[in-house]
Amino acid sequence: MSKPTHIHILGICGTFMGGIAAIAKQSGFRVTGCDTNVYPPMSTQLEAQDIELITGFGVEQLELNPDIYVIGNVVTRGNLLMEEILNRNLPYVSGPQWLSDTLLRDRWVLGVAGTHGKTTTASMLAWILEHAGLNPGFLIGGVPQNFDISARITESPFFVIEADEYDTAFFDKRSKFVHYHPRTAILNNLEFDHADIFADLFAIETQFHHLVRTVPGNGLVVSNGREAALQRVIERGCWTPVEAFGGDTGWNIDTGNQVTLNGVAQGELKWELLGEHNRMNALAALAAARHAGVPVALGLAALSEFKNVKRRMEVKGIVNGITVYDDFAHHPTAIDTTVAGLRHKVGAARILAVLEPRSNTMKLGVMKDALPGSLKDADQVFCYSGNLGWDAKSALAVMGDKAVVIDDLDTLIDVIAKSAMPGDHILVMSNGGFGGIHDKLLKKLA
Repeated sequence: MSKPTHIHILGICGTFMGGIAAIAKQSGFRVTGCDTNVYPPMSTQLEAQDIELITGFGVEQLELNPDIYVIGNVVTRGNLLMEEILNRNLPYVSGPQWLSDTLLRDRWVLGVAGTHGKTTTASMLAWILEHAGLNPGFLIGGVPQNFDISARITESPFFVIEADEYDTAFFDKRSKFVHYHPRTAILNNLEFDHADIFADLFAIETQFHHLVRTVPGNGLVVSNGREAALQRVIERGCWTPVEAFGGDTGWNIDTGNQVTLNGVAQGELKWELLGEHNRMNALAALAAARHAGVPVALGLAALSEFKNVKRRMEVKGIVNGITVYDDFAHHPTAIDTTVAGLRHKVGAARILAVLEPRSNTMKLGVMKDALPGSLKDADQVFCYSGNLGWDAKSALAVMGDKAVVIDDLDTLIDVIAKSAMPGDHILVMSNGGFGGIHDKLLKKLA
């Protein structure tokens, strides 16, 4: 059978499927795709790579006659185009399966899994390999500022991928990461999330164990030594060497940023990033890079030049002495860590935390009781409650006057602008575009 040369991607404008489109194009495939959300920045990125985009899921797209349809997990039964693909028995495959079978089969895959920090840690790891001259390919769910692109394929055998536990497709309910067959697997942390598809933490642990089962004996599992859930995963059976980080053994880092491995000094981490979570991410990346042949000293040198990922405590602007940040935090643990990191940086200055509970888990209200505690380090909290299926006011009521809940975006921006004073730090947290709040807020403050 000849190699398929034309793929048509359903749901192409998500970060992951857009990344697949980019590296498929770089690999010489003809790539077309469709989505309901064909707009910048993803549409612009894809069109710049000469990828033909179609708005919507009309059945007339069958006339493109691709060799195979690659299906994103945004596509459900009832989707008109998908239904016709099924009716005509046309060839289709999930994005992760296509990627694995077509582009990753002969590569040394380094997969970064975990509830938090996947994008940042994968970006650190890719940059360490790049800095060491290994020219890795990668597919990351954000834009690492050291590269300014989220996905690329190279001639190098090394490929870094953000290994997501979310399900693969409507016809494949396994986690995406079981398709990648990593030789080096980072298990960064593990908490309950994705309440729309997982019943409880145990269900996610099962998927993580499926991942562990795919790592070969000559591979490496790099696991967070502080996480009881990950320890349970490994105790269910592991056939691969394990290096722990952050626990009693293995990789550690002290408050002076001195890195040790089994008690032996490895060097100092010199960088500007904030927070214990980033120090843990760094340990995981150093361990994984060492498995790929990069000496720790070289890894530390690379991290001294690491620029983080867009939307990770990214300064969007400073107006009249007021700094506005953008951050992707969308889970109470990530919110807590992000606010604490900013508090450490700004000392006693006021922090105005602005939150859009937008992830599927947050929209379901599963984590609402944990929100007040996660925002404890902020001086004021502004919560956008538009399109929420639960009562944010009652959830944040324990914070008293410190928390304001508003369901209209323009009103929210007005109230924040009136509350802000020179010297304040406004931390905006959402895993979406939040209605362009950052630019609107900067204009209002001006």
